[in-house]
Amino acid sequence: MKPLWAQVSSFILPPSSLLAMRRPERVADILRDEISQIVGYELEDPRITMVTVTDVRLSENLKSARVYVTVAGNEEEHELALAALRKAAPYVRKQVGLSLNLPRTPEIHFVRDRVEEEGERVDKLLDKIERDW
Repeated sequence: MKPLWAQVSSFILPPSSLLAMRRPERVADILRDEISQIVGYELEDPRITMVTVTDVRLSENLKSARVYVTVAGNEEEHELALAALRKAAPYVRKQVGLSLNLPRTPEIHFVRDRVEEEGERVDKLLDKIERDW
């Protein structure tokens, strides 16, 4: 008798493939937690005191990680914090490699997370539409 996944449809992947597809997301969650700890407690640069790691997205081959961060403060503080994080990226990568047992530690690229800013912009637009309506 065929497994249930094979009986349902020829387009459904076997469970082992489903697990492999989720591996980047699982590794990204672990990386987010580890990088948050390193940024929050190990880096002593005063420019990054108000940084929050919000998300990590890994490439499919797990060789590159985009680390999304928010910074409490104005535009200048955002730029200074990102510059400091980018300078510290090799150190962060080394620490991640020492902490986690990965076959290869991904390259780390810090990116400004604009989701919250865009959400505020949309809220303001909706408020304006409501007032003008």
